Amino acid sequence: MKFPYGIADFHKAITQGYFYVDRTDRIASLEQAGDYLLFLRPRRFGKSLILSMLENYYDMARANEFEQLFGHLEIGRSPTPRHNQYFVMRWDFSMVASYGDIQAIERALHDHINVCVQGFMDRYREHLIQAPSVNPDNALASFHAAVNAVGQTPYKLYLFIDEYDNFANEVLAAPTKGQDRYATLVYGEGILKTVFKAIKALGSGQGLDKVFITGVSPVVMSDISSGYNVARDISFRPEYYDLCGFHESEVARILEKIGKKCNFPEFQVQDALSMMRTFYNGYRFGYGADSLLYNPTLALYFFQNYQDDCAYPRKILDSNLAMDRNRIEYIARLPHGNELIANTLNSQGLPRISELADRFGVQEMLTATQDQPFLASLMYYLGVLTIADTDAMGRLMLRIPNLAIRRLYVERIRDTLLPEYEDRETSRQAAEHFYASGDIGPLCNFIETRYFQVFDNRDYRWSNELVVKTAFLIVLFSDTFYIMDSETAIDKGYADLSMIIRPDMRKYQLLDHLLEFKYISLKELGLSGQEIKTKSREELQTLLPIREKLDEATVQLARYRAILKEVYGKKLRLHTHAVVALGLERLVW
Repeated sequence: MKFPYGIADFHKAITQGYFYVDRTDRIASLEQAGDYLLFLRPRRFGKSLILSMLENYYDMARANEFEQLFGHLEIGRSPTPRHNQYFVMRWDFSMVASYGDIQAIERALHDHINVCVQGFMDRYREHLIQAPSVNPDNALASFHAAVNAVGQTPYKLYLFIDEYDNFANEVLAAPTKGQDRYATLVYGEGILKTVFKAIKALGSGQGLDKVFITGVSPVVMSDISSGYNVARDISFRPEYYDLCGFHESEVARILEKIGKKCNFPEFQVQDALSMMRTFYNGYRFGYGADSLLYNPTLALYFFQNYQDDCAYPRKILDSNLAMDRNRIEYIARLPHGNELIANTLNSQGLPRISELADRFGVQEMLTATQDQPFLASLMYYLGVLTIADTDAMGRLMLRIPNLAIRRLYVERIRDTLLPEYEDRETSRQAAEHFYASGDIGPLCNFIETRYFQVFDNRDYRWSNELVVKTAFLIVLFSDTFYIMDSETAIDKGYADLSMIIRPDMRKYQLLDHLLEFKYISLKELGLSGQEIKTKSREELQTLLPIREKLDEATVQLARYRAILKEVYGKKLRLHTHAVVALGLERLVW
């Protein structure tokens, strides 16, 4: 099979025989949904391919290719009357440079639109009564002229705008002067607002008939709302929840085909599906109880490697998606951002909101209190949170969608707390020693002497219990060797941290690990920080409160061990670890 990794060209995917998941059955519904549509999904989720599919479907210049492109697909069996009835023009705002001063960004936007208009004129020259020239100093005048030229024909124009908020988001996320430059672009008579005002005006009977816009979040659209307040946001509509993304049944079918090619037994194919479910599944778009979706880019990355090598990719997170960590870094700079990231990482205090905000701008985020939904909603749109369930009050419960995204959270906190190379190297050595030997001593010593010190010097409004769990998770996290989870559900209980070896890594000298943490404040112990530091670990182990906590953790671990043994059988090489934190001073195990 040929997998279209990185390919967002529908024509190429179909004519060159690439794997394609058919979503053309939604075309008729999209026609009825409205003439000005907005569709939001996280980065690298297949939005551009959807636009390309629609572009090829409606393009009057591809009428003689309709059967080749769509005849074998769902829409080909019952096409709508509008197929191949439009001039089409496509803008891609991810191609607009976001660096430089405002004048440079405005120039880049004008240049991009002008290039698109010129390409449009060249493509349809024989179909236009007159093809006006491009105005090099005013792209909106060029676009207006193109729309007027279309208006002189029996056809209309369908405008597609991909990644409408891309360069504006890049400007906003810049660490210096980002907010000031963003404000100039979108507020008042900013260029982005002006562009959308022009689109709105040209849609009133002048030749521009339909507009389909994709992006990541509604923030930019909200900030230019008076410029373009006619778009219907279809992102939460149940009929489009899987317009992008793969169902598990679709993933399973591909894995079965690869398994046959590689002569894998059935259990090995099921292991691969379980791996993909853990790392790539978990997205829910909308309020319904729809099945979870896989990130298509990550799935294609896995398929390609699995087919080529008959083995899992060693790097489970595609490097092209690792850049999404920048989005988490931006969240961390917003009010309450760091706190929300830490709580979410550890499954404590998961965001609960009455509804996803769909109209909020930058100012709402910057001035929001902790209980307002804007920040959690933005994280949902960015794809670093998803809808897990609803609680007893009907509120939406959000969580990290999968282990690939969890890694981005871990890296963000680790880079903030342990920026020095020496600390990273010591941490890595202690973790790798623990992976293979089960000796937790060097790991605990590092966390005591370095990690707790970092928290002592920073104003993180996290609970002390959260600090301890976060420390171990960050130091031990490795998706190369392990399937890792904090607050792992095991038979109605929750283990604090589980580390189960990846199926393809069991051939190495690694151990499975299960850790349970307990916390005792210095006040509960009746000891000062100085007194704690002077006692040996053996002396601390004899203290009754500590002994009771260790015993409690040991009992829990024994129960979890029995359950995991039933699941994994003889291949399980489980070591369990009970750890008690004494304030943020000492660890006893």
